[in-house]
Amino acid sequence: MKRNFNDWLDNFKTSISNYGYYVDFEKIYDTAEKYKVEINILNSLIGSKNIEKDFEKIILKYPDTLEVIPSLLAVRSSEIFIKDQSDEYLFNFNKLVYSIEDYSKFMRETGLFNLLQNHIINNLYDYLLGVEVGLDSNARKNRGGHLMEDLVEKYIIQAGYKKDHSYFKEMNLKDIEKKWNLDLSSMSGNDTSTKRFDFVIKTDSQVYLIETNFYASSGSKLNETARSYKMLAIEAKKVSEVTFIWITDGIGWKNAKNNLEETFNELETMYNINDLDNGVLNHLK
Repeated sequence: MKRNFNDWLDNFKTSISNYGYYVDFEKIYDTAEKYKVEINILNSLIGSKNIEKDFEKIILKYPDTLEVIPSLLAVRSSEIFIKDQSDEYLFNFNKLVYSIEDYSKFMRETGLFNLLQNHIINNLYDYLLGVEVGLDSNARKNRGGHLMEDLVEKYIIQAGYKKDHSYFKEMNLKDIEKKWNLDLSSMSGNDTSTKRFDFVIKTDSQVYLIETNFYASSGSKLNETARSYKMLAIEAKKVSEVTFIWITDGIGWKNAKNNLEETFNELETMYNINDLDNGVLNHLK
């Protein structure tokens, strides 16, 4: 029976976020602990009456304390570029590349001395935890992708497939071709693509190539994703032993449903979480 696209779309989920999606506190604590000694040394600058001199003494005696400074500015790199009127600096915080006075100027001009000297904060360790929470929020997008993969994998296991035996994670086309003696050149643009699939399921008669994603918000990427998977679905039909499956969900598709519907009409094996709940993976042949 032909499926109705709008009925299928109505079952899309608002979110699949779990408790660990918002902040990875374990990672944050690990980062803060990494700099715990250096942070405690720099804490001596809080409320200093002569902060520049005290800072320079610390750097001379404990040069490793420099390494934590980028993190205090929410910068992941150990190098920070500064354009200062007619001068340019590339400060390195793994080693002194300029004079200590230049690093003092950096601390003053970026506002870090003011932060410390005027008791705006009471403890750099607590401050760093807050900075890391903010930086970690940028990683939510990646965690969201992994959430969908983890969810789909649970359904694959529930359907009776065993990892590295009847299902495999993150396989590229070359490895798939080699393992099952397939010619997937039509799907790889005549070997110009390094396409990798989230999952591959092998049954007695078919190799199922599976892509997964979840979009909680809309954007231009969704239309491109739908178009590219439509083309992938068309190319997959040229290989009798291969079936392409796209598992997607999320209310972000509501504003990009036209392109999604085109792919839906082309790809019979396009599923959402509701389909997984209904055991669609239990019936692969």
